[in-house]
Amino acid sequence: MNSYFFFTCLILVTVVLNTAAQTLLKLGTEYNMINIYLLSGILTYGMSTLVYLLALSRLNLSLIYPVVIGLSIVATTFSSTVFFERTSSYCPLGGNWINYKWYFCHFFS
Repeated sequence: MNSYFFFTCLILVTVVLNTAAQTLLKLGTEYNMINIYLLSGILTYGMSTLVYLLALSRLNLSLIYPVVIGLSIVATTFSSTVFFERTSSYCPLGGNWINYKWYFCHFFS
């Protein structure tokens, strides 16, 4: 039971660091070439990579990859909405998925 908690924490720390890095890099692009946000974003990505490697050393890639990527997408979308006041629409995503599925089915039939 203790190991599940540890691995869950590793995954959540990876997601939080990844989301923080994305947010810091976005903030860094709004200023001059080298700034504290950009450097902090790069450093945070490095820390996220180290924690992710620790998690990968103990868990299967087929388990951890979809979880980390899925949670990172949700967290980054939420962060973008909160910090940059961006709105997100899920209708185009669903529409594109339907279009891609249609193209795939017709291409290979």
